[in-house]
Amino acid sequence: MLLGRKRKLGRMIDEITIGEKLSLTEKIEDKDLLLYLGLTDDANPLYIQHDYASQTSYKKPLVPTIMLTGIITSAVSKYLPGPGSHVHKQEITFLKPVYHYGTIELLFEVTDVNRSMNTIQIRVEGTNEKEELVIQGQLAVSPPERLARMEGQALENF
Repeated sequence: MLLGRKRKLGRMIDEITIGEKLSLTEKIEDKDLLLYLGLTDDANPLYIQHDYASQTSYKKPLVPTIMLTGIITSAVSKYLPGPGSHVHKQEITFLKPVYHYGTIELLFEVTDVNRSMNTIQIRVEGTNEKEELVIQGQLAVSPPERLARMEGQALENF
């Protein structure tokens, strides 16, 4: 519950099929980068200093790869399979850098459903605004579990 309201869970394992896809477009804005950098206290000049980055082979400040990973795992938590799911393995390759103010389009596809283990495999690919492949990855995800009803029961930790 969130402030007295029940939160709707994502889809259970028996509601997911191989081949399902999700497309998500994210524009990387200053506010997103500043929130990430403030939260992590990451002062890498390659992420925040235009003058430094301009002297490197990248030429412009980069979006931290862990921030991109956060966008990917957030999409799993929000949409596929959704709230209540858990990423327990990820292999992500960052083929090309993503720059400040860039737009990234992420395509997720369910490649395997293992009902007995309550896990699904999701492939993810990300392209930039030039339609270049910049991210490839594979995620192992446990969809939300079907919970027993708790009518009339009290939980000790609340």
